[in-house]
Amino acid sequence: MSTMITKTRIAAGLCVLLVSQAAAQVPTVDWKKQEAEILRHHRSLVQIDTSSPPGNETKVVDYLKKIFEAEGIPVKTFALQPSRANLVARLKGNGKKRPLLLMAHTDVVGVQREKWPVDPFGAVLKDGYIWGRGSRDDKDKLAANLMVMLLAKRSGAVLDRDLIFLAESGEEADPAGVGIRYMVEQHFDEIDAEFALTEGGGATLENGRVTTINIQTTEKVPRRFRLVATGTSGHGSVPRLDNPLIHLSAAVAKLGSLTMPMRLNETTRTYFERLAAISPPEKAARYRGLLAAQPSAAIQNYLAENEPERSSMIRTSVVPTILKAGVGPNVIPSQAEATFDVRALPDEDIPKFFEELKRVVNDPAVKVEPITANLRPVSPSSRLDSEMYRALEKVGAAMYPGSTVLPTMSTGATDMAQLRAKGIQSYGIGPASTESDTINYGAHSDVERLAESSLYRFVEFTQSRQQLGRSRPVACDEPFRVVTGRTEPPIAVGIQPDRVGRANDTAFPSRRDRLVGARDGPEGRGHRRAGRDGDQKDVVRRARDGPVDLHLHTIVG
Repeated sequence: MSTMITKTRIAAGLCVLLVSQAAAQVPTVDWKKQEAEILRHHRSLVQIDTSSPPGNETKVVDYLKKIFEAEGIPVKTFALQPSRANLVARLKGNGKKRPLLLMAHTDVVGVQREKWPVDPFGAVLKDGYIWGRGSRDDKDKLAANLMVMLLAKRSGAVLDRDLIFLAESGEEADPAGVGIRYMVEQHFDEIDAEFALTEGGGATLENGRVTTINIQTTEKVPRRFRLVATGTSGHGSVPRLDNPLIHLSAAVAKLGSLTMPMRLNETTRTYFERLAAISPPEKAARYRGLLAAQPSAAIQNYLAENEPERSSMIRTSVVPTILKAGVGPNVIPSQAEATFDVRALPDEDIPKFFEELKRVVNDPAVKVEPITANLRPVSPSSRLDSEMYRALEKVGAAMYPGSTVLPTMSTGATDMAQLRAKGIQSYGIGPASTESDTINYGAHSDVERLAESSLYRFVEFTQSRQQLGRSRPVACDEPFRVVTGRTEPPIAVGIQPDRVGRANDTAFPSRRDRLVGARDGPEGRGHRRAGRDGDQKDVVRRARDGPVDLHLHTIVG
């Protein structure tokens, strides 16, 4: 198993099914035949250099527009700047439910070519990987969402809600507001939805199996500020007490060692509760210690030293990132500056926070100047009891038996902040990856790559289905089949028609002792429902034994 499994399978399988209610027989997709197309789109998107700045995302929009129009899918483009366009494609549903938005950004961070062993925009196939900037951030999601749209259109499935595809510009760098801000402020009616799925989550691979699935439900709030110290300029041979560098250095040291109070919210409390339940005893004790009314300083210090990302999840962080001062080695400058990156907890009182910074600095020669350009909105967390989140949990459990779904708060920022601020329940999902790959070849790394096998295994559920026997549904009402393997986690997902058991009689020998039946169908009356009676072990056992049909009533029923 490899890095693109979780995001692609959920995005390219779950998304369609979350909005789909098959009113007639829907043909099963031959996923093996889709491999070449999936790989072609992913590589083609990576090969388009959209380093931001300058972006030039319109090149990707032109590529996508051509594909959608050839498939008969209506598409619109919106551009504040001609070279940085956004694209919206829409498959119309019958209007019974509000739309689902599939979003991915088209720009990528820049590269230092001398650090790459291959052309960073060549999408080179080497050593079992697709190498290239954007291969994981965010053109894997872009390719997956594209395939969702194409296969939904080709299937002829009747949708209970519109399925909206948004390719947005400027996520990595958008000082001019060409991307999500432009779409939300000027064209929100084109992307308004009940739910949104995009980047921000991920899954962990250990010894070839997925152990945890992270679903991003909230994120820290980025705020930045400058410290500006002023004094008298002069010759370096004459020391001065008001030397700005001395005052700035002292202020940077004070704020660099500042530890803000620890606080948990619903997402992080649930995260650490579940993480403790699956961790070795020593780690579990630490995570449970964070849940105490008065968490010990020793535990917090341990996280800061050994698990810095989790440490950042429990408090507002204040980090110096840029120093600017001086014109020559023999010149005392009249001004010195330091820029700080702040990632605030969602409930942080920002004005009060800046007042606290001034109190800590306590130096009239140093000013604290908030940077107010392009602020992301403070937005509420997405719910952990929504129809979408529950469906994602059920799919994760069925696809990866024995894994744990963790709601997460991103320490970084995503464009879900703007969507949540407008009332769209937004969830981040992402690729499955080993810890080593995430650290060394993940988003924004010097070198970025995606395991080629992940891309293929996403679409290989038809082969696994041929090897397996009986079909058993595990949850909810609308058809959603996850085909699992006996020797590895489940492979993929696909649309199935109503009356799942009857439709599967040809492919799978019929068996009526289903774990859960469709609530409104004759097979479902009188049967218990997975997840309602706490019989999760039985669900996992049955999911491991063969193909699984998920009926996603909570989303489309």
